[in-house]
Amino acid sequence: MNHASPLDVLLVEDDPGDVLLTREAFELNHVRTRLHVVNDGEEAMAFLRRQGGYASAPRPDMMLLDLNLPRKDGREVLADVKGDPDLRSIPIVVLTTSEAEEDIVRSYSLHANAYVAKPVDFHQFIRVVRQIDDFFVGVVKLPSLGQRF
Repeated sequence: MNHASPLDVLLVEDDPGDVLLTREAFELNHVRTRLHVVNDGEEAMAFLRRQGGYASAPRPDMMLLDLNLPRKDGREVLADVKGDPDLRSIPIVVLTTSEAEEDIVRSYSLHANAYVAKPVDFHQFIRVVRQIDDFFVGVVKLPSLGQRF
């Protein structure tokens, strides 16, 4: 593992069931993370920019982003984050139910770091979260906090 301390992961997800599944997957996989959850795209941007009630929010080491969100959808969040010099180095994994080619192409054109379709089966979901963890925590070198490209 290339991080001595737990990673801060921001989960942007409006479905309470998927939030619960993700929490359980992290716990079952013994993932060394602090999972922060926001329910829509506007909250995500407030968290990332440390606005309002998120003034003391940590800078996430990684984001798990659903595409279909209320108020500001995931595509808009992706465009905003990757267009912001202070935020663009945060790796974003799109984790969504959509398997539409259009969503995949658009997400990568907006500079998503990975696109993962959420499995509906619990055990498959656990496996996917483990693979994301193995890759981003155990394999990939992430930038130090505050570093920009």
